[in-house]
Amino acid sequence: MSTETQDQAAQAKNDLFAHAKAPVNQQLTAEQKIKLYTDMVRIRKFEQAALQSYQKGKMGGFLHLYIGQEATAVGTISLMDDNDHIITAYRDHGHALAVGMTMNECMAELFGKFTGCSKGKGGSMHFFAPDKRYWGGHGIVGGQTPLGLGIAFALKYKGLKGCCLTYLGDGAINQGPFHESLNLASLWDIPVVYIIENNRYSMGTSQTRSSAHPEEGLAARAEAYNMEWDKVDGSNLYEIRAKTAVAMERARNESRPMLLEIDTYRYYGHSIADANHKKYRTKEEIEDYQNNKDPISVFQQILIQEGVLDEEQVKEIDSTAKEEAKASIEFADNSPFPPAQELLTDVYWATDNPGQHNNQGRMFFNDRLPWDDEYQA
Repeated sequence: MSTETQDQAAQAKNDLFAHAKAPVNQQLTAEQKIKLYTDMVRIRKFEQAALQSYQKGKMGGFLHLYIGQEATAVGTISLMDDNDHIITAYRDHGHALAVGMTMNECMAELFGKFTGCSKGKGGSMHFFAPDKRYWGGHGIVGGQTPLGLGIAFALKYKGLKGCCLTYLGDGAINQGPFHESLNLASLWDIPVVYIIENNRYSMGTSQTRSSAHPEEGLAARAEAYNMEWDKVDGSNLYEIRAKTAVAMERARNESRPMLLEIDTYRYYGHSIADANHKKYRTKEEIEDYQNNKDPISVFQQILIQEGVLDEEQVKEIDSTAKEEAKASIEFADNSPFPPAQELLTDVYWATDNPGQHNNQGRMFFNDRLPWDDEYQA
């Protein structure tokens, strides 16, 4: 090996472990590291199983897969404390599993079954788990960003030390509500952390054709709102945790918002209906990311070099996750569809609770907020 090649290899290793010494990563036990790895593998196996079921005609609507982006959801959500909340867009399966939702309830929802997390009426884009402080799952592009702001505002209003992780895709950064949210977040000192999951192709249009932005990246737009920002390598879970921890601590302790841009990649199309995803990007580009920046492979390499993981454990984790995903398909297959009388339930709170409507802005929570002690999902 030439000296130049050795130097390059050494630099690559240094880059890989650059954030391993961040306090938030140093405090991880071997068991916690393996769990983070396992969580990413579980997401991928779930998505692969969902794809197979979709192709067999077992699902209706759209299916937005998270394959290739697993480290973003797992790394950021692993930092949540008791008063932290999350809300995301329609590519929401990874976040759902990362907060602790089961494969069974998620797969059943994809199948439109009554045992699904949204009673089979939400589908792929509308997973919810209020008991886990997970507020969806939203199909309107950018529509979740002011909602995340509102959740964070409520935390500040109640004097709770927490923040709201609010995810969006790179295609949503040009939506008006997002910019209105940034403005209010900075103006009112709201503890919200906006996370752009930049997979480069906002549906089928490259970022260079869809978004005017500084050379530094999309997150640099935060400067217009006097807001801190940072860019993150979405293939390295250690870096995701290190940089997101800074943003979350600022939000909790200083009640200041921050905008993070996590550079990631999706292996499939915008949705499974996106048949042209190999035409607007090259085969070489996809393979380069899969071979060199796959988040699961990268973290696997890190843990093996740390002596935390070995090849036998890798095989066992992979096999167990695959079996869990297979079992979730059987669960979904055997679950009932929503009964006919459920057609009009869960449409509006006032419809399901006649006589309890009020005009105080708390209609959905009946003068309680979801994180109050007495609240039950």
